[in-house]
Amino acid sequence: MKNAEPLLNEEELSDDLFEIAGRRTEDSEKINRPPLSAFKDSWLRLKKNKGAVISLIVLSVILLLAIFGPYMSGYKYYETDYSVAYQPPNGEHWLGTDKFGRDQWTRIWEGTRISLYIAVLAAFLDLLIGVTYGAVSAMLGGKVDNAMQRVIEILVGIPNLIIIILLIMLMKPGIFTITVAMVITGWVNMARLVRAQIFKLKEQEFVLAARSLGSNNKRLILHHLVPNVMGLIVINMMFTIPSAIFTEAFLSFIGLGLQEPLASLGVLINDGFQGMRNHFYLLLYPAIVIVGIMVSFNILADGLRDALDPKMRK
Repeated sequence: MKNAEPLLNEEELSDDLFEIAGRRTEDSEKINRPPLSAFKDSWLRLKKNKGAVISLIVLSVILLLAIFGPYMSGYKYYETDYSVAYQPPNGEHWLGTDKFGRDQWTRIWEGTRISLYIAVLAAFLDLLIGVTYGAVSAMLGGKVDNAMQRVIEILVGIPNLIIIILLIMLMKPGIFTITVAMVITGWVNMARLVRAQIFKLKEQEFVLAARSLGSNNKRLILHHLVPNVMGLIVINMMFTIPSAIFTEAFLSFIGLGLQEPLASLGVLINDGFQGMRNHFYLLLYPAIVIVGIMVSFNILADGLRDALDPKMRK
């Protein structure tokens, strides 16, 4: 078969027959953007969420007051003075005093410090136990995964309140007892989420490539799988902290948590509830603090979920 002759020869070709393909300069400015790391890109998207930014500011202020607030008034949280009992807010006692004449400003921020400490410690232990348990269960699979999941089902079937009551019967009520009680079953949700995500990722090409290069399970979990589910882990932790604060406050309110003269937000709300009719400020201020913490954490968690999700990128 003979080759077809070209329609045009070289002499007939000219630059007028061609048009340079491209885009306008103003379009290039819209399309192109400087390279960003995943963290910086997430931070830029988080800053566009006004609710999340306000929540972050509120939490920062509460954290600073929890650290420095107890030292600002000059009173100790356990210091009593019956001569000034049930004083309303004034220049000497900024948020008033309780039935024992203790300064409410100092007790509220001391209680906030204790509640945040318990919540962050419980969330950290949930993170450590839950992520490790879920990742190992998903990576090993098979009979090991089935056995580990049966343990989780047993823990889920035991009501958390019963575990706490049994622990308080065996141990002295306090910060350590509450933390242990919340950690016993608190990590289960984290383990399930991590296990489900790693099951999706462990057959991906980048994991198979890393395994073919000699990576063992430990390296795959620490360097490849956990970093890819870090967004989910952070978001779940942000929801865990307000839940732990509420649990501690509820236990202290019903008398199963911290005891006097220790101060936590639950203890303060319980004291304020008893004198609510005549001295409403004893309930009002700790209630405002705990509501502010829980609402801010939840709004910030929603903002982080949108910021860390690549599908939300515009």
